[in-house]
Amino acid sequence: MRLFACPSCSQVVYFENVVCERCNHALGYEPHSNAMLALEQADDGSWTSVGQRSDSSGWFYCTNYDQSVCNWLVPASGGRQFCDCCRHNLVVPSTDDAANLDLWRRMEVAKRRLFYTIFRLGLPRDTRADHPEGLGFQFLSDDPNAAGHVMTGHDDGLITIALVEADDAEREKRRSAMGEPYRTLLGHFRHEVGHWYWDRLVRDGGLLEQCRAVFGDDSVDYEQSLQTHYANGPRPGWQDEYLSSYAAVHPWEDFAETWAHYFHITDTLDTARALGFKVDPRVDKEDAISTEASFDVYGKGATIGDIATSWFATAAALNMLNRSIGIGDAYPFVLADAVVRKLGFIHDLVHGRIQNRAAA
Repeated sequence: MRLFACPSCSQVVYFENVVCERCNHALGYEPHSNAMLALEQADDGSWTSVGQRSDSSGWFYCTNYDQSVCNWLVPASGGRQFCDCCRHNLVVPSTDDAANLDLWRRMEVAKRRLFYTIFRLGLPRDTRADHPEGLGFQFLSDDPNAAGHVMTGHDDGLITIALVEADDAEREKRRSAMGEPYRTLLGHFRHEVGHWYWDRLVRDGGLLEQCRAVFGDDSVDYEQSLQTHYANGPRPGWQDEYLSSYAAVHPWEDFAETWAHYFHITDTLDTARALGFKVDPRVDKEDAISTEASFDVYGKGATIGDIATSWFATAAALNMLNRSIGIGDAYPFVLADAVVRKLGFIHDLVHGRIQNRAAA
């Protein structure tokens, strides 16, 4: 993610900020220009960007700003409405419950970072109103009268995230119980949306043959594959071909896991570039863990080789820094050559470089 500064006073600000701590201007994020705007309120309740011409259209905050869960802006010409991120919400927690409202805020922080990458890559953003299988989110709590629990998952564009996943203690408990090296809200969003983009870009894009050549035959029975995984444990030797043992369950999960990690990697490298991040240890005589994050990871000129080389060094540095303060690795994964090839497929897919042979 790029580094933002207040347009009024140049103070560094965070993606989630709604006010500049130095000059006290209201702040809002405008996704189409990828800009944080400093704002002044007009007499009609709309907001004007500092430095904007007086005759220019102003802005409103997203409707969910009233719940302190969103700082994105919408053009004032359209009236008060949901932003391009919140318009995908279908079910949100009751705002009468303060605890649930806090969990929802955490959900939205993760979801907006997901959409930051979606915007940067220029990916489709159909809603359920736009398309029968458009992208929609529901954040659900367990029903105390029901026997089962809410399951996080994807169903034809409808993504369900269990609200309890926003509770750090409960999520860590589940991560440990399931033997996962990594489990975060942002990870959930990126993984589940990967299933939707498989539908949109692969299935509907006529790229099944090309995808199967990389990830395997997705026509294999999914439910049976899942049952086999939970009954017998991880596939032996999965580390040589997959990002995680769960990715080895089925080609759909392999695609979604790889998609999520492509988002992890690109967004982190984009942040590293914004920070002027450089890794150049004196003991690294062969440049094995040396890099300078100097290229535009979202640009079409970046190759998967560029990305992988920079990521290996950046991830190693992040893990070393984490260990120095006694916490777990920031990126507890090893990218085998087969995984890098899969990441390369995702990279070419999002940039429209995989040919649809049927349309050719």
